[in-house]
Amino acid sequence: MIYQSADELQRDLSSVLQFKNGHVEEVLDAARLRQVGIDSLINTAVFADSSELRGAAREAIRESARLLGIRPASIQGLYDAMGRGEVSGFSVPALNLRILTYDTAQAVFRAMKRLNIGPVIFEIARSEIGYTEMQPAEYAANVEAAAIKAGYVGPLFIQGDHFQVNASRYAKNPDEELKALRDLTADAIQHDFLNIDVDSSTLVDLTQPTVKEQQRPNFEVAAEMIRFIRSHEPDGVRISVGVEIGEVGGKNSTPEELRVFMDSLKEVLGDVPGPSKISVQTGSSHGGVVLPDGSIAKVAIAFDTLQEMSRLARKEYGMGGAVQHGASTLPDELFHRFREVETAEIHLATSFQNMIYDSPLFPESLRQEIQNYLKEKHGGEWKSGQTEAQFIYSSRKRAIGPFKRQVWSLPDDVRSNLRQQLEDRFAFLFDKLGVADTHGLLARYIK
Repeated sequence: MIYQSADELQRDLSSVLQFKNGHVEEVLDAARLRQVGIDSLINTAVFADSSELRGAAREAIRESARLLGIRPASIQGLYDAMGRGEVSGFSVPALNLRILTYDTAQAVFRAMKRLNIGPVIFEIARSEIGYTEMQPAEYAANVEAAAIKAGYVGPLFIQGDHFQVNASRYAKNPDEELKALRDLTADAIQHDFLNIDVDSSTLVDLTQPTVKEQQRPNFEVAAEMIRFIRSHEPDGVRISVGVEIGEVGGKNSTPEELRVFMDSLKEVLGDVPGPSKISVQTGSSHGGVVLPDGSIAKVAIAFDTLQEMSRLARKEYGMGGAVQHGASTLPDELFHRFREVETAEIHLATSFQNMIYDSPLFPESLRQEIQNYLKEKHGGEWKSGQTEAQFIYSSRKRAIGPFKRQVWSLPDDVRSNLRQQLEDRFAFLFDKLGVADTHGLLARYIK
């Protein structure tokens, strides 16, 4: 159901939510809210014609979540404990839930409850916000609604992933590009994103003669963004900020680059608190390397380098450690290695999108409609030498926004089966990453 007005929303939910002056003051029937009310709220929050009505539904979800003990939080305290050597033995999963986000997030929370999981990050990247047509407010509403639906209680880590500087736009007009990034960051913080990954690694200039000069635009812009984030922190909150020294898919990072970047960043920041983690490049790529038949090539991850840099980040700079991007399409037998080499955080995205698109449950007629759309609207991006399978695989993320309503309208049994498959996948990954039975850590280290 999609409500047509705020009055209709409040009347229909009057038996489960108590409203006062348009705001949720009390949850009267949590079980009934989970059964039906939250589905109508999130459908309205995503698909209502009026931006005001979408906003009202999102605020009702947000307020209900808080009343039910679902609280947005920064993961800073846990990463500080990692830096002090008090906590180890697992890698925190950071999940980009691009497609069918409400259902996929439900699967995450169900897997978390199943395995007594503590730290899991829900994130969306700047680029994803564009092609999913999902601004921070909508993403947060999806995750918070899914938490309500699944009966989750506890801290909720929502993260701006790869809040990235576009190098070509920066070269043309740096002030305009940084303003756009600041505006996005401020909007995200306002909507419960208390974890932000700043990515100015796109500005690294490898033609410069020294590592410091290569990294200079990176650490200078990162420092500017960190200052901005600190100035927008809610009272009593230290936002967890990530930085990056090597663009994913590019040259592998080195310990020297990490030291030079961090020493320079600390010098520029002065007394301003720095980052809690640092992303490095170790041989992965976002989405994986697709072969002519549409399958994914095997990739060699430099685990020794990852371990060296994660230990360096902890021991010398007090951070949680190094972060691995572009890992979801790696072979299953590799995932346990990340916790063994003390990776602080691992970002997982494309494989969940693939599970939905490639599922036998996904209607063939809709699949063909999406493929025809991609050929018509994005055919200009079809690279010379690419097979059709490679083009479809690399471009189908661009159909997520335009086909959002159709995908959300899949039959209930299809969505239910997809949720179960996703839940099993998340449970497998969480087990391999060592986060089972870690829920108790949240009470100890998270405000």
